[in-house]
Amino acid sequence: MSPTAVVVGPPGAGKTTVGEALAAALGVAFRDTDADIVAAAGKAIGAIFTEDGEAAFRAVEEQAVAAALTEHDGVLALGGGAILSARTRTSLAGHTVVFLAVGMAEGVRRTGLSTARPLLAGVNPRAKFKELLDARLPLYREVATIEVATDTSPPEDIVAQLVRELRP
Repeated sequence: MSPTAVVVGPPGAGKTTVGEALAAALGVAFRDTDADIVAAAGKAIGAIFTEDGEAAFRAVEEQAVAAALTEHDGVLALGGGAILSARTRTSLAGHTVVFLAVGMAEGVRRTGLSTARPLLAGVNPRAKFKELLDARLPLYREVATIEVATDTSPPEDIVAQLVRELRP
């Protein structure tokens, strides 16, 4: 079993929104590894970061992604930092990986000061978002087979484009 498409991107790129709509358009199931982690841990991702630390979260995330890649055959959305794991990047080889790109200004606008995004919390979320983009952009592009800019397109246009690219 293998996902139809794996959706990656930074916070605010629209991984869940586009992923759910893409799954519906393709007539397949949607799965989000962040939701898997919350369900398994019994607590929010922010709480995992606060109580257990980022390293513990990343270890659980790596396991969640590995399981989902073998168990799910629909559209799979990964958390924004999942691609930080070399093991996860290797596991994505051979899969159709959709990178939803978002620029810094739009990403900050979409994420705001969300407490659900622990890595963006703090004194200067704009600087933190830039730091995340700078560190992760090469990794998103490394795993991507399709890249879509999301700054100026509504989700339905992005989904229509992806359906055209994913259907033979």
